[in-house]
Amino acid sequence: MAKISPVSIKYMIHASFKAEGPLEKPDVIGAIFGQTEGLLGSELEMRELQKEGKIGRIEVDLEIIDGKSIGNVQVPSALDKSETTIIAAALETIDRVGPTEAQITVTKIEDVRGSKRDYIIERAKALLGGLDGSGDFGEMSKNIKEDARAARIQEYGAEKVPAGDLSGNEIIVVEGRADVVNLLKNRVNNVVGMNGTKLPAEIARLGETKELTLFIDGDRGGKLIAKNVIHNAKIVYVAVAPDGKEVEELTGKEILIALRRRIPVSEYTRREGRFDSYSEPEQEEKKEFEGDIKTAVKDVYEKIKGSKNAVLVDASFDVIRKVSAREVSKSLRGARAGVFAVIIDGPALTPIIKAAEEAGVQFLAATNFSTDEETSVKLISL
Repeated sequence: MAKISPVSIKYMIHASFKAEGPLEKPDVIGAIFGQTEGLLGSELEMRELQKEGKIGRIEVDLEIIDGKSIGNVQVPSALDKSETTIIAAALETIDRVGPTEAQITVTKIEDVRGSKRDYIIERAKALLGGLDGSGDFGEMSKNIKEDARAARIQEYGAEKVPAGDLSGNEIIVVEGRADVVNLLKNRVNNVVGMNGTKLPAEIARLGETKELTLFIDGDRGGKLIAKNVIHNAKIVYVAVAPDGKEVEELTGKEILIALRRRIPVSEYTRREGRFDSYSEPEQEEKKEFEGDIKTAVKDVYEKIKGSKNAVLVDASFDVIRKVSAREVSKSLRGARAGVFAVIIDGPALTPIIKAAEEAGVQFLAATNFSTDEETSVKLISL
């Protein structure tokens, strides 16, 4: 009897069965061939299909519990989609296996070629890394190229910040790794990320020999980052993402437009009008909230309850940034100014509490806390 080649398999029929008495595997296989014989005509005769290699080896797993048999059946098929579904439906007509009543139910029909497609895409990404050339091969080709470009990300300096190609004279400075990845995907290679909002010393030193453009998010958090970076490095230009958008979510077109609209740092500081009075965040005096802090926190929490998000607020309880609860540590990492309180719709684990402490946050509110260490941050349970 011919065996189907694994290469030829298109679909796998998965079915479960139960029988009123004890059975063995040959009983089930015999019932499949015997009770479908003549049911679908000569073209879909199970025995003939298996001889021709269009139906593969039928696998049966069964166990006997309290005198009854239950198990699963797998039928590999090299037929087309419609023919495979007909075979699957025919299995459900089997009402007896061996000497006992039985019932077979098809649970799913799996397209086994999906895993092959995944392999093709992953392998193509690896091959493209060592191949120069161009071509338009549709969406698959586009995704492969983008992922291959993003894979060129490297670590720079002792602090191992994410970066692209820093060999040129012009360097774009962004907040984090996700921003770097997005720029690389969109062919902007001369980029380096800070891994947070505090400027690493390596990037500050780059400004002594390179022309730095700071590319910030289009929200209040982006402005706070600009205050810190501009006063700690030689920044030549500032580019700003569209209002309310983050650099990591911009399209290629939006990135290019924002970079074309970059302005000299002197013009940016003049427009913002707050930089002359800037002092290092470590030296800033902690602000006190005028009012009932717990009431203010719970008012904010009611607006995000059920969303699994978090809100960073200043001392006036104006929202600085709204992020996913999973992104709180990243958003706080290295932040030294402006964030007065953090309200999370979810738990605050030790990494979040440490990041809040390092950022000078005074209050951290969450549904529950998980830490064994003392902290200077005041914790509020929601």
